[in-house]
Amino acid sequence: MVEKNTVKTAGSGCAMCGKPVVEKYRPFCSKRCADLDLGKWLNESYAVPATEPPEYLEDLEDEEDFRA
Repeated sequence: MVEKNTVKTAGSGCAMCGKPVVEKYRPFCSKRCADLDLGKWLNESYAVPATEPPEYLEDLEDEEDFRA
């Protein structure tokens, strides 16, 4: 018997555990995996790398404080 809710594409798997993806929870296999991923974002386990602003932008920010 074949499940109707699984997506069978080459290389696709749950972003958390690697099991087959379920269309309803794409890109995850279940609500549990989706919730685990959300929890990582909310706990700040995932972070987008940031770069320091160039020095000239930092100088402009400092000047704005003096104008007020």
